[in-house]
Amino acid sequence: MKGSIIIVGFFILGIITGRLGWLSIDAAGFDISFTALALLMLCVGIGVGSDLGALRNLRTLDSRLLLLPLVTIFGTLAGCAVLGFFMPWRTIPETLAVGSGFGYYSLSSIFITQYKGPELGTVALLANISREIITLLGAPLLLKLSGPLSPISSGGATSMDTTLPIISNVSGKEFVILSIYHGFTVDFSVPFLVTFFCSI
Repeated sequence: MKGSIIIVGFFILGIITGRLGWLSIDAAGFDISFTALALLMLCVGIGVGSDLGALRNLRTLDSRLLLLPLVTIFGTLAGCAVLGFFMPWRTIPETLAVGSGFGYYSLSSIFITQYKGPELGTVALLANISREIITLLGAPLLLKLSGPLSPISSGGATSMDTTLPIISNVSGKEFVILSIYHGFTVDFSVPFLVTFFCSI
């Protein structure tokens, strides 16, 4: 929750900075958005490279549970496609691009802003922050309604970091390794799916 508040705070600071003209996005030919994206991808790579030990523990899991990330991805995209029919002001590929953030608001919103502009990038930011907050606050209810895998799926890409503590607390410590694997796999799909749907 604290991380989400910090991100929203920086987002608001960015709006104020942009409105007041304190900093140009392409000042002197220097593309700040691209540089931030490149640094973010570097950090993702460092995180993946330093946490490979957790992936070795996947051998202890039921092999059917390894399909959970695919269920999350296809379920999210199916829901976004259905919602796209009820939003004529947005194309279905745009709603799919927003949904493809899977809670990874920082990366997906930067990609979408670069491809589709700041308006849809802002929608992506708010939609993916909302996914994380819903997981943090609604995990106990999700557990009661759908079982211990639902908070993991709801967390999307965040199930390996920010929502992991609540998932561990609600679903049980035996699901921690699955949650990390799920988050890692979904996280890995974000840049590919977002850019694919933005390019349609």
